[in-house]
This record gives sequence, structure tokens and C-alpha cells, in this order.
Amino acid sequence: MKKLLGAAFFCAALTGAAAAEPPVVVELYTSQGCSSCPPADEILARLAKKPGVIALALHVDYWDYIGWKDAFARPEHTKRQKAYAAKAGARTIYTPQMVIGGIDHVVGARPMDVVDLLGIHKARPPVMQLTARRVGEDVQIDGTPPVPAQGALLVQLVRYAPEQTVAIERGENAGLTMSYANIVRDWQVLGEWDGSAALEMRVAAPGEAPAVVIVQKPGPGAIVAAARVK
Repeated sequence: MKKLLGAAFFCAALTGAAAAEPPVVVELYTSQGCSSCPPADEILARLAKKPGVIALALHVDYWDYIGWKDAFARPEHTKRQKAYAAKAGARTIYTPQMVIGGIDHVVGARPMDVVDLLGIHKARPPVMQLTARRVGEDVQIDGTPPVPAQGALLVQLVRYAPEQTVAIERGENAGLTMSYANIVRDWQVLGEWDGSAALEMRVAAPGEAPAVVIVQKPGPGAIVAAARVK
């Protein structure tokens, strides 16, 4: 009963988010080989449908040794999670972990904690406006200088697969068929921006894979702005 009530509250709490409000970025560090991850994967799938959230699944490779190799796993995802941990002063990394807005870390299978943190981030006033749109095979990125100033910022382009279903044959989740949402395939740092003048950048992004642009403090640190590529 508690699980059902939690899921219902989770869905209700995210209903009605305005499409125009600045989205909050949620990164889920997960693995097909982790028995604790399926509930978090389901939460991320629900988040992926919300206009006020940019939900991204970063599959890590450190569970591959226990019998099932996650085809979505990338060593750079593990490296990014370790960098977050170092920034936070944590000695270990784990799955499922969600990082919200680049600064708040939470167990990804705890929907109430996720909802609370999303509410906190949504209540914060934006410090800049960011847009990203397709121009042929390119993406045009435009942003206003942050107010207040944020110092050096990284401009990043993330490509992802919206959904993919996997039949897991071995490992801790053997026998499960899982549908995964917003699977990160490429995370590219486009360059550093000092924020003193307007951001204007055009980058190549061939293919039909959806993309988002993320402006973030180095570290990785706080995410200052994010936008879906339209």
C-alpha cells in the first residue's frame, strides 16, 4: 500500500508543470546489472514525460562484471558520477543515484525525496535564458548573460535515445524485460563560456536523435540553465 500511495503522490506532485518554465535536469546513474535500479528507472521514465524536467539516464559500467554487460553503459558516465562524488566529498558511488540540478544527490528509488528536491529547484528564479533550435544538421544555441554572474561555465550538448526495451538474460535482473527512457548516448562539452556577453553558438548535430543543451559550472557543479533542442 505504501508503494502505491507513493507512486500516486509522485505522479500528482508533478502534474501541471508549465511547459514554458525553465526545466530542471535530473541525471539518473543506473545499470541493467543492478537489482535496486528498476524502480528508479521507472521513476525516470515518468519524469521524462514531464515538461518541467529534463530526465537523463546515464548507465554506468561498474556492474558489468557480475554477469550482464549493460550495452548502454559508458565509462565516461562512471567518470562523471565519480566527479560529482568528489565534488560533494563522498568516498563512494552507487546505483541508483539521481543528481538534481547538478548539486543535490538522492537515492533514485525514493520518489518522495525526488519530488521534494524538484520542488526546491523549480522555485528558484532563473539566472539566464537559454534556447536551442535546429538549423538543418546544426543546433543554434543562444543565451543571455547570467544575472548574477556565475563565473566560467561549460556549454554541453547531450544526445539521447528516447526509449529502448531490453530483455535481461543474466545477472541480478535476469528474466526481466525493462524499458529504459532518455538513454544518454553522447555527452559533449562544446566549450567554456565566461558569461560576460550573450551566448551565440552553432554546432553540428547530425541525425535524428533528440538533444538538450546544458550550461553548468565546472566540477561538475550546479546546472545554471538547460534547454531542449527544438
